[in-house]
Amino acid sequence: MSLPTPDHGTALRRGSLGVAAIVFFVLSAQSPLTGIAGALPIAITLGNGPAAPATFLLVGVVMALFAVGYITMSRHVTDGGAFYTYIGRGLGTTTGTASAFVALFAYCTVQAAMYGLYGATVSGLLAAYAGISVPWWACGLVTMVLVMAWAWLNIEIGARALACLVGLEMGILLVFAVITFARGGGPQGLDFGATFGPSAVASGAPGVAFTFAVASMFGFESTALYAPEARDPRRTIPRATYLAVAVVAVFFAFVAWMVVSFYGSGSVVDAAGQAVGAGEASGLVAGAIQATLGGWAAHAVGIILATSLLAGILAFHNAINRYLHSLAENTVLPRRLAWTNRHGSPYLAGVASTVVAAALVVPFAARGMDPVLTLFSWFGGVSVVGLLVLYVLTSVSVLAWFRRDRRGESTWHTRYSPALAAVLILAGIVLLIVNFGTLTGGSGATAAALLASVAAVFALGLVVALVQRRRSTAAVALAS
Repeated sequence: MSLPTPDHGTALRRGSLGVAAIVFFVLSAQSPLTGIAGALPIAITLGNGPAAPATFLLVGVVMALFAVGYITMSRHVTDGGAFYTYIGRGLGTTTGTASAFVALFAYCTVQAAMYGLYGATVSGLLAAYAGISVPWWACGLVTMVLVMAWAWLNIEIGARALACLVGLEMGILLVFAVITFARGGGPQGLDFGATFGPSAVASGAPGVAFTFAVASMFGFESTALYAPEARDPRRTIPRATYLAVAVVAVFFAFVAWMVVSFYGSGSVVDAAGQAVGAGEASGLVAGAIQATLGGWAAHAVGIILATSLLAGILAFHNAINRYLHSLAENTVLPRRLAWTNRHGSPYLAGVASTVVAAALVVPFAARGMDPVLTLFSWFGGVSVVGLLVLYVLTSVSVLAWFRRDRRGESTWHTRYSPALAAVLILAGIVLLIVNFGTLTGGSGATAAALLASVAAVFALGLVVALVQRRRSTAAVALAS
């Protein structure tokens, strides 16, 4: 396939995305089947057991509170860059630039995490159906090139494809969940208290379940990244954000509850532990779906999981590209990263994000590490830490920006909601840090290194911003 010749413009394709297209990008980034089949078994095993589904609802409430201030600001700020732009407006460009580096780091690490689960899934499918033994990392590297080429061509091609993939994965999960609910659950019934009771939610290591619940909602904030390409962004972005939060929180909680109910609250932890220990975490959900829908479902789940991960990878690739594009347009990064081709795609940013993805994945492959228990779990956790830091900074930025001028918005939207969100998210960060060692298999050194990487990236962003400011000041002085 020959790729189009770039024309070195920097303009994205404006007015090309509606609410549905943006929501599909968000849902694909959240990868419903990945969150249920890939993350839920780990959250049950290492987290708070049968109460893991309730964590999705709790996180959904917190994200909804955060979204109130976030989308209120989006009505007044429609530039690309999302966190970078919003934090910069409220807390200054230096902090905004540092936050952009953290956002890039979070998106790049979660994309790398997905490559780990994707590679393991596709490798298993090739072995099962084609009798071919292919290393997981080879599947990942080949897909990186394909994703880069796909995004190079046209964002609308991605939106159409993602709509089909998301529809397939949500459809099979919903059918399973509805049938299980109609049957009254499994051996212990629906057992509402064991899943949603306060004492159950607080048991075990709730910080781990919290981590994967946040990771499953990862990407809803990326709606603002598409503001320059959205139709009527003042209405499109808020609608897409609220819809994404509501759909994901309710859908994930309901389906996860039905998975727990299928096995029974007293047996699901052992079942999840066996699946994760065998390196087949998705087997927990696949087994439940197969028993409910029939033998064909076991084959369908494996294939749909692979496409679900592919959809998420493509969505994060697009989001990373637009962060790089925004930073390059603001001269924080080399200007070439803002170049777009005749399709309006930031193609050099796509090449750069692919190189970063490979750099994050290759060390795990070279050391022969488990792609699910290390790459997927570790980078999934560290990306959530980075994301939560950005949520806090954004909420504080909303407070600071509207304090100067409420612009006709209510105090709930500009003060109370962002303040409450900041406090709750800070509490979530503390909970996550306390349980982070469990996520990394008990290694304190690994946990400390991963957590420190977020601070290091933020510090790097501060240095870059200060150097940029000094150069700008020197240039102005020289011109005068």
